Amino acid sequence: MRASELRELNDQELTSKEEELSESLVLLRLRHRTNQLESPARLRQTRRDLARVKTIRQQRLAAK
Repeated sequence: MRASELRELNDQELTSKEEELSESLVLLRLRHRTNQLESPARLRQTRRDLARVKTIRQQRLAAK
């Protein structure tokens, strides 16, 4: 997901997206540990998307 797409979301949607990505990351890590992960790149992408969401939320808090 691109940062420009995330910036279009409101605060509530960003919070729900963060929760969704956090849960997804936990599941991906579990699958990775049990060698059931099909695409290791998906783990990295999810981690980066979560970081993008957190960065945008922090920027909005700093701007207020």
